[in-house]
Amino acid sequence: MTLPFVLSILIVPALASADVDPRFAKLRDAARPVGSLGSFLENYIGECSDFLAGAECRERAAEFRKEANTSKWYMIINEDQANMLKPGPYDPVRGEYTVNIAPLFAAGGYAVTHGQPRHTDANGNPVVMYVQAKGRVPPGWNAMSISRLFSTRSLRVQVVFTPQGVWALAKKGGGKMYGVKAKVDAIYVTIGRTGEPVALWTSDRK
Repeated sequence: MTLPFVLSILIVPALASADVDPRFAKLRDAARPVGSLGSFLENYIGECSDFLAGAECRERAAEFRKEANTSKWYMIINEDQANMLKPGPYDPVRGEYTVNIAPLFAAGGYAVTHGQPRHTDANGNPVVMYVQAKGRVPPGWNAMSISRLFSTRSLRVQVVFTPQGVWALAKKGGGKMYGVKAKVDAIYVTIGRTGEPVALWTSDRK
C-alpha cells in the first residue's frame, strides 16, 4: 500500500473518549503526546541542509532521537486526514469486519512508518504493508453501515508508536526522502463524532 508522501496530519491534543478499549488505554496512558507531528519529525530526522549550521543541527537531532527513542508516543489523526484506512472483509456469519490500515503517518514531507519501507511506487511514494484491525459488528448494523463510515470520512485514528531510527529512500527526480522507522504499538479506530470503537490493531496481537 502506498500513500501520498505529502499527506498532512492534524494532531489533536485532546484525549480520546473515556470509553476506550483497555488494551489501548494502557498503551496510550504510558505514552507521551506528540503534539505537532511535523515538528516531531523535523526535530527527529534533522535533515540539516544549512551548511554553516549543519553540525549543530545534527547534534541537536541526535540528542532528540536519543531521548525520543526511550518513550512511546501518542497521536490522534482527525477524520479528514485518516486516509490510511480502507474497508476489508466483512463476515456476517461471525459478525466481524476488518479495517485495512497502511501504517504511514506523514507531515511536512516526512513520515512515521511501521518498520522501514524498502522501495517506492511509480509516483515516488514509500510502500508500506497493510495491517489489519478487527472489529465486531454492532447490533442492527450491516455491510452498508460499515462501508458508510469510510465513504463519509467518519473515522478517527489513534496511534501509539515507539521510534527506532531514521530511514532514507531515493527520491523520484533525485535526492533522498527521509522518515522515522518505528514500532507501531497500537492503532485504534473510532467513530470520530461519538468515540465509539470500530477496530483495534496491536503489534502483539495473538
